[in-house]
Formats: sequence, C-alpha cells, structure tokens
Amino acid sequence: MKAAPYLLLAVLLAAVVAAALLVGHGSLRDPALERTLLELRATRVGAAFLAGAALAVGGVVMQGLFRNPLVSPSILGTTAGAMLGGQLSLLALATLAPGAVSVAGVGLEMVMPAGCLLGAGLALAIVLAFSRERTGSLMLILTGFILTSLFLGLASFVTSMAQDSWDLGRAVVNFTLGGVAGVSRGQLVVAAPLVGAGIVAVWLWGGTLDVLLSGEEEASTLGVDVGEARRWIIVWVATLTAAAVSVGGNIAFVGLIVPHVLRTIVGVQHRRLIPAAALLGGTFVVACDVLVRALPTRSELPLGVITDLIGAPVFLVLLARAHKELAHG
Repeated sequence: MKAAPYLLLAVLLAAVVAAALLVGHGSLRDPALERTLLELRATRVGAAFLAGAALAVGGVVMQGLFRNPLVSPSILGTTAGAMLGGQLSLLALATLAPGAVSVAGVGLEMVMPAGCLLGAGLALAIVLAFSRERTGSLMLILTGFILTSLFLGLASFVTSMAQDSWDLGRAVVNFTLGGVAGVSRGQLVVAAPLVGAGIVAVWLWGGTLDVLLSGEEEASTLGVDVGEARRWIIVWVATLTAAAVSVGGNIAFVGLIVPHVLRTIVGVQHRRLIPAAALLGGTFVVACDVLVRALPTRSELPLGVITDLIGAPVFLVLLARAHKELAHG
C-alpha cells in the first residue's frame, strides 16, 4: 500500500483542523474565553469530521456494492429515516417534556441521536426485508427510493407542525439544513464508536466488495455469499449514515463526490479507498464548516447549503470529465 496519498491527506486534514480551531466568532487573545472557544471549536471539528468520514465511506461502499458511481449512502432510505427520527425526537421533546433537562435520566442532547438511530433502523428493517438472495440490485434501489420519498414527505409534515413554536421550528429547520454548531460532546461520545465500528466493519468486507465489482453471478461462482454480504454491508452503511445524521443533520454530496476524487488517486481497491475516503470526507466537511464561520454573514449559513453549493458543481465537472474520457475511449 503506497503511503504517499494517505500522508498527503493527513497533512491536509491537520492544516484544515488548525484553521478550524483559529477561525470563528470570538478572539482567542482573550484569556477568559480562549479555553471555552477552543473546546467549542474542537467539538465542531469532531462532529464535522465524523459526519464527513461516515458519509464518504458509505458512498464508497454503496458505489462498490451496486457497481454504480452515481449511488450515494442515501439510496437505501436510511438517511431520510434518520432525518425523520431526529425530527420526531425534537418534536416529542418539545411536546412531552418541555423545559426538562433529561428524560428517564438521559440528557436531552442524547435523545436526538437515539431518534436518528431508530429512524435509520426502521428504514434498514424494511430494506433488509427485501434483501434476499434472489433480490436484484434494482429492487433494492427502488425500495430505497420509495422509502426516501415517504420519509421526506413525513419529515416535511413534521417541519410544518413544528412551526407552531418558534424555537422548535428553528431547531427542526436547522437540523434539516445540516450543521454542527449545536453538537455536544455527549453526541460525539455516541457517534464516534458507531462511525469507528462501521468503518472497520466495511473495511473488513473490502475484499468481498472487490469481488462484487465483477458482478453478482461471477462473485457467487467465486464462493461469495452475495445475499449475506449485501445484508451485512447494508447494515453497516445504515449505521454510518445514522451516526452522520445524528451529529451533522442533512449533509449532501459528500458520499457522492469523495469516492470519485479518490479513485483516480488511490485506485479502486476498497481496502485502500475506505481509509482514504474517511480522511478526505472528514477533511472536506471540516473545511466547509470553516467556510461557514469565515463568511461575512450576519448569521451562519447552514453547513448542508455549503456542501450543496460546492458539491454539485464539483460533481458536474467529474461527470463531464468521465463523459469526455468515454467519448474518446
């Protein structure tokens, strides 16, 4: 394994993290505020990195599993399910426990991650019900598309209901648009093991994913249990997306563009792509969060808006380049 690309990504990450700790509202020259500001910024860095790493790795794995470079982690419907679960948890807290600091001894900052996990779990259960040995990839994609449409419609309904309260409406909209400004250390404690376990798990499935690139029938003849592999990979990708949503809300395009960028650098082997995707995906989202804080606006733009504005043009450029190579190939 050539170390140069990973070393370059690590240096880039270190530079972006340093910028993230220095940029933001408030001055580090004030001794009374320095420690507090650094803690808040470090928490944002951790949340942005976890979300970016999880989404980028999920994108690599989904594109390999379905052999489709246009697939992202959201294709399964688990991202929309996690979003709906997070919104419902906010709505339930405002309705059932207004003014409370904990529910059954659990801090309020932990309730939303639990809601995201439950929502993603519901979507996952439905997807797995269709993920059988003879179920084709097209059926899974269609199932994910239907679930995404259903959950997004329900999420829009929840958002409309939340507008009756200004504070609740603002919280739901901010969560929907994506951002890491309000993430607590408790949320990081929940998300970090999920992201770490998910990345390690899909890395261990890397060899199987390489075989699946040749097609499901070919993989079966080579001894791969396609149904089992697909189910477990889907489970771990759902875990990654739920953890990403719980700390970052709706952050798009990370899982779509990062794999495209990296394949030209580190190749197509998944055990090389996955760690590189974790580094670059995390770096990209941290850099976007730095941009959010650096822009001279009266209030912070949502992080999800920034990733959309950057990700969409980059993806169009990558598509145009790929089309040009195919045309001349």
